[in-house]
Amino acid sequence: MSKTPDNSGKSGTQQVRSDFIEFFRGKAHTIVPSAPLVPANDPTLLFTNSGMVQFKNVFLGSEKPGYVRAADVQRCLRAGGKHNDLDQVGYTARHHTFFEMLGNWSFGDYFKEDAIVWAWELLTGVWKIDPARLLVTVYHTDDEAYAIWRDKVGVPAERIIRIGDNKGAPYASDNFWQMADTGPCGPCTEIFYDHGPDIPGGPPGSPDEDGDRFIEIWNLVFMQFDRQPDGTLLPLPAPCVDTGMGLERVAAVLQGVHGNYDIDLFRNLIAAAGKLTGTADLDNKSLRVIADHIRACAFLIVDGVLPSNEGRGYVLRRIIRRALRHGWMLGQKGPFFHKMLVPLIDVMGEAYPELAGKRELIERALLAEEERFAETLDAGMRIFDEVATKAGGAASGGVIPGADAFRLYDTYGFPVDLTADIARERGLSVDMVGFEAAMEQQRETARAAGKFGNTATMPAELAAQLPATQFLGYDRLTEGGLEVLALLRDGTPVDRLDAGDEGVVILDRTPFYAESGGQVGDAGELDEAGTRFMVADTLKFAGQFHGHVGRLEAGSLKRGDRILGAVDEARRAATVLNHSATHLLHAALRSVLGEHVTQKGSLVAPDRLRFDFSHFQPVSAAELAEIELRVNAEIRRNHAAEVRHMGMQEALDFGALALFGEKYGDEVRVLRMGDASTELCGGTHVARTGDIGLFKIVSEGGVSAGVRRIEALTGQGALDHVAQEEARLDEAARLLGGQPAEVADKLRNLIERQKKLERELEAAKAKAAAGATSDLAGSASEVRGIRVVAERLEGFDAKALREAVDRLKQQLGDAVIVLAGTAGGKAALVAGVSGNAAGRVKAGELIGHVAGQINGKGGGRPDMAQGGGEDGPSLVAALAGVPGWVEQRLS
Repeated sequence: MSKTPDNSGKSGTQQVRSDFIEFFRGKAHTIVPSAPLVPANDPTLLFTNSGMVQFKNVFLGSEKPGYVRAADVQRCLRAGGKHNDLDQVGYTARHHTFFEMLGNWSFGDYFKEDAIVWAWELLTGVWKIDPARLLVTVYHTDDEAYAIWRDKVGVPAERIIRIGDNKGAPYASDNFWQMADTGPCGPCTEIFYDHGPDIPGGPPGSPDEDGDRFIEIWNLVFMQFDRQPDGTLLPLPAPCVDTGMGLERVAAVLQGVHGNYDIDLFRNLIAAAGKLTGTADLDNKSLRVIADHIRACAFLIVDGVLPSNEGRGYVLRRIIRRALRHGWMLGQKGPFFHKMLVPLIDVMGEAYPELAGKRELIERALLAEEERFAETLDAGMRIFDEVATKAGGAASGGVIPGADAFRLYDTYGFPVDLTADIARERGLSVDMVGFEAAMEQQRETARAAGKFGNTATMPAELAAQLPATQFLGYDRLTEGGLEVLALLRDGTPVDRLDAGDEGVVILDRTPFYAESGGQVGDAGELDEAGTRFMVADTLKFAGQFHGHVGRLEAGSLKRGDRILGAVDEARRAATVLNHSATHLLHAALRSVLGEHVTQKGSLVAPDRLRFDFSHFQPVSAAELAEIELRVNAEIRRNHAAEVRHMGMQEALDFGALALFGEKYGDEVRVLRMGDASTELCGGTHVARTGDIGLFKIVSEGGVSAGVRRIEALTGQGALDHVAQEEARLDEAARLLGGQPAEVADKLRNLIERQKKLERELEAAKAKAAAGATSDLAGSASEVRGIRVVAERLEGFDAKALREAVDRLKQQLGDAVIVLAGTAGGKAALVAGVSGNAAGRVKAGELIGHVAGQINGKGGGRPDMAQGGGEDGPSLVAALAGVPGWVEQRLS
């Protein structure tokens, strides 16, 4: 690590954050907090990877903030999806998984001149960066920005570089920004810092621009066009400014160092990692990896992500395991990574107090993952060594086959980028095409396993002709005059169904709820004038049609018919109890276990509810009791179940809990039950929480890494369960000869008595075995100076036989022994060899010889072996022949 003056007092990362925010506060900017690393209501992004993500809807025009100028310090992550720097971390001076982006924004207010002048003022006026060390780039046709730099700021023309379309298409340039193929876009100007001629590399636009001498520190984007599908650019009515400056990069400049890992923040984290791993060489790249990765992991957990096998949780698991593997390389085999949180809080806790606020959660989640991965790391590395040896060395351009990389991932939990990381260090590469092929084969297998007979599909041409089904079932369970719009039999549209036919009925309107959001579909009847269609299930077809799946019991049904729909009221009533209870359960889980708990799946059926949630360890009995207590308390409070319709942002402001990664429409349905639960939900629910009656948890267990499952009952189902438990308790009390309240004490006494009897029985067996051993020793025959014992002992198990053989070996010295314990027509065999017989006679061969004669098998060490077979005359003959067999081995 470079030895440089410690400038952290005047230019430490915390001071840089503060300077930036206060500068733009002084320019009338609203200071906004950092958005979470998980983008809200935006499934197109895995993580917040730049400062503009939280303002995306503002730039698209669908959201109006209460200000026209803003500034922030945005935490960002580039470790998955389109933007992924994970492989580079530890090998370069400036790549990170987690980083902080300083940004200032104008939404139709100021534009190029103010943005450029203020940027120069902050860099050279506030931070006192030498202007001679700065140069700028502009888009080659942006004469306005060029003139501002030259004439207003005074940058010499030779340090203003025009960059054209250098990426192979019109407007495809390092200095032209666009959100997508169409929409807001515009030129940008970038500010570079010259680290000096002793660092290799040339200025931007030159052949050696990829060197490290000239480093971009600030990018100012001027959104002034709306790109059309045909590629033309139309002026935006209100041009905007979007700037981004990497905190770590500018801190390196201000602290007089070249690499980001030499700044104060990383010096402290690397020193802590060195201490935890016992590594004195603070330039070791593995320490850089650990220091970088603790930031990404801690902030992901703060923002609600926990390690798992899919999505964002899988990315977190990859980052954790990469850090652990680098600790393993440094000789640290025990848990250590979770201990990096305290040093992180020391250097970033002032700016992000949520780190300290969620310290226990972060440490527990990291420790649980460390313990889980430790079980497989050694075994996985052994397999990797075998694979790497088979692939050949770097000189031969060795490639690890994709199938082997997939085996490491699937069996040992090695993310493929971890395998690639280790391979690179050994001069190898990974066949990523082969790996992806193996992954796709697994996905196809999973998809095939998940298919069921009645898939909710319909021909696309039919879906295009029909209006979406209007759902009436929030308010009523029976409705007449429903028009039959389409009929399906075996997935094919037909004009009519006749009695006995199974099929699907599509109506214009329906009171039947279609399976969605974990709630099962309704059942019931469609009736009219002698026609009766029994609805077994209701499914969503093509995302917008309610398909009534069932069998026509009587009459005929044609397209255009009008019919009465009646939902099975008892089934729906039982279902809504369970659905509303899942919302109360979700709230109780977050209250008792922590706000990291989020729903990962559910099943809401008439007879039970199942709720999957993110959590990294089993829920204790005490926690389950507290969760159940809280749900039942909210039931007794008898909250009204209020439903409101509102815009997505309004719902979030209202306090509604949305699931990250879910796609919601412009208008959403919000269910609120008192102050206990507020969530987005399209399902059907009780009128008041008191309708649920009783909530009873019946099981809790793991589904996959980081995901737990609770199954529970409500209403009459819960009462029936309690009654059954009481009946079982009464039966147990009767069998024990007492009252239900005495069951625990009586059972405890019974167990103690049983243990006492077992101890007495073992003592009696030992005494009998000792006596039998003495008798056997006295009856031993002698073969060439070796004592031989081969006897059948009725009732002896394998343990007693082993103890008898050990005693005989001590008593006889030079001996060959084989004993058979018999019971129920089976024989257990144990053989032992001791003294001068060792090496000349092998116990394993003796057992094989005897067992082979009684339809059995066995084996073991030369001095002790065991096996088994059938009891009977063949066993007697086999034992009688042992002395002769020994004679042959000794001759």
